[in-house]
Amino acid sequence: MLATVTLLVSALGGWLAGIMADHFGRARVLMGTILWFSLCTMLIGFAQNFEQIFILRALQGLGFGGEWAVGSVLMGELVKSNNRGKIVGTVQSAWAIGWGASAILYTIIYSIFREAMAWRVLFWIGVLPALLVFYIRRNVPEPELYAKARQQAQLGKHKLSAWAIFLPRFLKTTVLASLLCTGAQGGYYGISIWLPTFLKTKWHLSVVGTGSYLLVVIVGLFIGYIVGAYLTDILGRRANFITFAVLSGISIIVYTQLNITDTQALILGFPIGFTSCGLFSGMGPFLTELFPSSMRATGQGFAYSFGRAIGALFPTLVGYLSQRVGLGPAIGIFAGGAYVLVFTAAVLLPETRGTELATLEDWAPANQAKAATQAVK
Repeated sequence: MLATVTLLVSALGGWLAGIMADHFGRARVLMGTILWFSLCTMLIGFAQNFEQIFILRALQGLGFGGEWAVGSVLMGELVKSNNRGKIVGTVQSAWAIGWGASAILYTIIYSIFREAMAWRVLFWIGVLPALLVFYIRRNVPEPELYAKARQQAQLGKHKLSAWAIFLPRFLKTTVLASLLCTGAQGGYYGISIWLPTFLKTKWHLSVVGTGSYLLVVIVGLFIGYIVGAYLTDILGRRANFITFAVLSGISIIVYTQLNITDTQALILGFPIGFTSCGLFSGMGPFLTELFPSSMRATGQGFAYSFGRAIGALFPTLVGYLSQRVGLGPAIGIFAGGAYVLVFTAAVLLPETRGTELATLEDWAPANQAKAATQAVK
C-alpha cells in the first residue's frame, strides 16, 4: 500500500505539474516539485504510525511525479534536436546511480544505527536534493520556446486550457502516447517487483536476495539507459522503442520458461535491467517532440502520468492472476502484453527524430514526420 499510493498519486502530480509548468514556467515549477518531494521525504522520518506514513507517501507522490514531467520538458526544450536523445536519455540514467547510492547508504546507515532509528535517518537524508534548488535558480534559464509560447498567450493568441490535449486535433497523439507510457511502465513494474519472488519460489534460488544480484541489475539499468540514449538518436525514437520492447519480451520468456541456476540468474539480471529500461531513454525526447510548446508540459505530464497510474496496477494484477495460472505465466501475460502495447503504440505514432520543437501554429504530426525525414536525408 505504501509503495502503490506513491505511484498512483504521482500520476496526478505529473499532470498537475505539467499544467503549472505551461502556465508559470519550467524551471520555477521544477524547483517547487523538488522542494515538495524533499520536504515530504524528510517528514516521513518523523512519522509515528502507519496512517501518517501513508498520507506523507501520498503527498510525496505529488512531487515525485512532477519532477520527471517538468524536468524532462525543460531539458528537451533547452537541447538541440540532434543531441536531444543522448542528453535527456543520459540524464535519465542517473536513476540507476541514485538506486545504487541508496543501496550503499542503506548498508552504511543500518550498520551505524539501530533498526528503529536507521529507517528514519534514511528518510531525513532525503531532504538533501532540496539543495539543488539553489543551483537551478542561479543557472537554469527558462527555454526560449516556452517564453515565446507565453508571450503569444499574453497577447491573446492560443489561450488553451489543461483539457486542450483532448481536442480532436491532439487526441490521437495523447491517447497513443499514454498507451506507450502505460506499456513501458507496466512492463517494468511487473518484472522488477515479481521476478525475484518468482526465481526464489519457482527455482529456490538464493542469489536474488543478495547485493550481488541487485548490483548486476543496477549496472544493467545504467548501461541500458546509456545505450538507449544513443540509439534513440541513431535509429530513431520508434525504432528504439520497438527494439527494446522485443528484447524485453525475449528476456521475460527466458526468465519464466527456462530452468536456470543461481549463476545463470545472477548473469541474467543484467539483460533484465538493460532491456526493461533502455526504452525509457527515448521517452522524454519523444514526448517533448509530440506536443506543441503551449501545451507540451501538460501533454507530456499527462501521458507519462497516465502510464504510471495504470502501470502501477500491473504488479497487483500479476499477483491476482498468479493464483489461477501460476506466477510465471502471470508475469508473462502482463509484462509480455505491456511490451506488445509499446510496440503497437510506437508503430502508430509518428517518427520525430531530428524535429525542431514546434509552436502551436506549426504543429502537426505529419509535419513532424516530414521534418524528421528531411533531417535524416
